[in-house]
Order: sequence, then C-alpha cells, then structure tokens
Amino acid sequence: MAISEAEAIVMEVLWQQAPRSAEEILAEVGPRQGWQEGTVKSLLNRLLKKSAVKAEREGRRYLYTPLLSREKYVSQESKGLLDRLFGGRVAPLVAHFSEQRKLTRKDVAELRRLLEELDDER
Repeated sequence: MAISEAEAIVMEVLWQQAPRSAEEILAEVGPRQGWQEGTVKSLLNRLLKKSAVKAEREGRRYLYTPLLSREKYVSQESKGLLDRLFGGRVAPLVAHFSEQRKLTRKDVAELRRLLEELDDER
C-alpha cells in the first residue's frame, strides 16, 4: 500500500497520538500545510480505502486510529527508495551520501558500529 507524501503527514499526526478527529488533525497540520477541512477529510478517506487507518463513530464525529504502524511504513518506504534509486543495494546509498558530504563523523561511527554488529552475527 503506497502512502502519498500528504497522507504521510496525516499519518504522522495519528502516530503521535490516536484516536483523533478530523478537526484535531486539521488543527495540527492545517496552518502549516495551508489545508482546509475538505483536504484533511479527503486524505483520511484515501487512508481508509487503503486500510491504513480505521474510523470509529463517536457521537457526530469519527475518530481515526492508524492501522499501519510507523515502523512498517518506514520499512516499505526505505525498501522502495533503495529499489528505485540504488537497485536494492545499501552500499551505493551510503556511497552517495558520502560523496555528497552528508555523513557526519557521528554517522560514520554509527555505521561502523552497525557493520561490526552485522559481522558478529554472521
């Protein structure tokens, strides 16, 4: 299930705290995104159709709760990025960031630690 960038913004709000109403989501993201109520409700309906969220009626409104976990979303997105841009391989991704000088000393140290852990597991 592919989640658009706009849908991901709504999901981030729900991952932070759920359940939430469309009005609560709008109050959180509307001002910075320039979105109106209709936009948020359209995004929520798309997420419902994708089974990324569920809606439960509470009085005259619906409360939305994520069904798709943030961890699963991040996993799907990172795999998609690797597949699309780097043929599914991590090394070219790291090389790209290294060439662009986007890796800090802390990043390099963490990568070394992760590689050592991988080596130890094998």
